[in-house]
Amino acid sequence: MSDGWLGRPAILLLMALVSVAPANADSPGSELERLPDADHTFTSPDGQVHVEQYSKKKDEYDRVYQFWTFDGKHQNGALLNRDEDTDLAGYPAGFRFSRNSLWLVRMQKLGAGYHTLFLYRRTGDQFSLATPKPLGDMAWDYFFSQPVSGKMHRKSRDRDSLNHLQVHLVQGMDDNYAGMGKHWPDSRYIVLTLSFDSQGEDKPLAWIDGWRCVFDTKTGQFSIPVDFADHNAKAVEFPVRRRR
Repeated sequence: MSDGWLGRPAILLLMALVSVAPANADSPGSELERLPDADHTFTSPDGQVHVEQYSKKKDEYDRVYQFWTFDGKHQNGALLNRDEDTDLAGYPAGFRFSRNSLWLVRMQKLGAGYHTLFLYRRTGDQFSLATPKPLGDMAWDYFFSQPVSGKMHRKSRDRDSLNHLQVHLVQGMDDNYAGMGKHWPDSRYIVLTLSFDSQGEDKPLAWIDGWRCVFDTKTGQFSIPVDFADHNAKAVEFPVRRRR
């Protein structure tokens, strides 16, 4: 006679399922080391989500970093940068949440003088990539679609040869850029700044230093506000020509 509705075969099946379930399916795991410095942990304005950074040795000289989000109870962990290696995750990152806590920007160093951005969108208590490629790459696509890029005498296919490519986040996400005199809808726009230089070129060509554009999280499009025009004109730098 069975001891209740849950017979011995069912109990054995449940025990087997528990034994094969991954113990840390939603956590970094013991092979990773958490960066203990408080500067490497970031909490959303609503206090419901935070980002932690972990790393492990890749080889004798390099480490690879992982960026995890957790809810307030340190449950429901989610890895932001799955399958990334040292080319995209060879350094710790900085993070900025939008004011409404629905967007997260990762500010990622790629190497000496190289920097890009990633954008994540929140669903529940987890974030996932919001764009098909890094936000920084999309910003360069936009720049090379603009007439000003013609002054650079470089084609978009040559961008990998440009020196010290950098895309940075302009400060102001926490107040919707009110400090810049903006009155934009809450957390809709993200202001970026682009730079590269002409170091190493035998005949230096024009470059940019702090050229600005705006990404619209609602439409997924870039634009240049009219009042950025003067700033961007000054951001285009030309080499000094020596007099003969």
